[in-house]
Amino acid sequence: MSGAPFRLVPLDAAHDRAGFNSNSEPLNRYLREQVTQDIRRRVAACFVALADEQCIAGYYTLASASLLLSDLPASTGKKLPRYPTVPAVRMGRLAIDQAFKGQGLGGALLADALDRAARSEIAAFALMVDAKDETAAAFYQHHGFIALPDLPLTLFLPLATVQHS
Repeated sequence: MSGAPFRLVPLDAAHDRAGFNSNSEPLNRYLREQVTQDIRRRVAACFVALADEQCIAGYYTLASASLLLSDLPASTGKKLPRYPTVPAVRMGRLAIDQAFKGQGLGGALLADALDRAARSEIAAFALMVDAKDETAAAFYQHHGFIALPDLPLTLFLPLATVQHS
């Protein structure tokens, strides 16, 4: 990624989490106070976009998850094995520091998450997200995600549709 304004790497202790300020206090607090424990317990992985060596411009988390086959749109579900659940990767959190909003970083982080999930050697049918509100759901739909028919704030994108390098 030479010449790119941001470098995407796994979170580590050298990164400055205290200075991160998105427009969401729960997302700020998670990065400052909780994410390290989640990583240590292996319940989430966190990836950060660095503006320099320590300054976090944005972050997202990934964890294993599953989708109920019965929650998927019928057109999708009928193409899958008749197991009660389908394996998925959940993007649990996505946040951008206020200073870096409007630069396309949210889309870049989403693309990185999709690429990581699609390249994994562990099988997963889709990347899924639980959007916090309709605005967030619209962001994901703009990027091709499909809302679950009965859970419009839970969206997924089949990883087979992701072009990865």
